This record gives sequence, C-alpha cells and structure tokens, in this order.
Amino acid sequence: MTLTTTLAAAAAPSGGASFFIQTIPLVLIFVIFWFLMIRPQQKRMREHAAQIAAVKKGDRVVTGGGLVGKVTKVSDTEVEIDLGQNVRVTAVKSTLSQVGNPATAKPAND
Repeated sequence: MTLTTTLAAAAAPSGGASFFIQTIPLVLIFVIFWFLMIRPQQKRMREHAAQIAAVKKGDRVVTGGGLVGKVTKVSDTEVEIDLGQNVRVTAVKSTLSQVGNPATAKPAND
C-alpha cells in the first residue's frame, strides 16, 4: 500500500457518520421552517378560532364571501347577520373571516 491510499482510507468517514452529517442540513431546514412558518401560522389559527367562538350579538363580521354585516343572533354553529335594509342571512360560524367589535370600530369618512 502506498501512502496516499492509506491516508485516503483513514480520512474517509464511516457509513453511519456520513449519513448523520448529511441529515444535519435537512433537520436544520425543518427547524427553521418550524419557527418561521409553521408555528406562527398555528398561533394565528388558534387566535382566529378563539375570535369565532367568542362572536356575540352586535359584533361586526366579514364572511368568507366578503359580506360585511352586524350579528343579530348567535347559535352554536351559525350566526344571523344583518346586511342592512332588512336583509338578513344565516352563515356558518366557521366561514367568518373577521370579527370586530363595533365599539372599537372607526367611524366612516362620509
């Protein structure tokens, strides 16, 4: 054996160690995605679910279809929304995209 083949054999990592070294970047990428994307999204989803569960009569809501109105009646799974001029619709609570309190809403710039 020559000196170069001996040095190359000594420098080559074993199969298990090379697999571990190759998986470190993948684990690091997953951890970065977890803290930058997945975790904040889960937090937003929990906050939105809490808002929907706490909707009450008089709240101003926006549905998933873009309808804006005031809640007139609330049940376990549905809300009745007054859209104005005696127009009332019933919507499933889970389709509400925003819930606002009319006391904290800004007045219109008419």
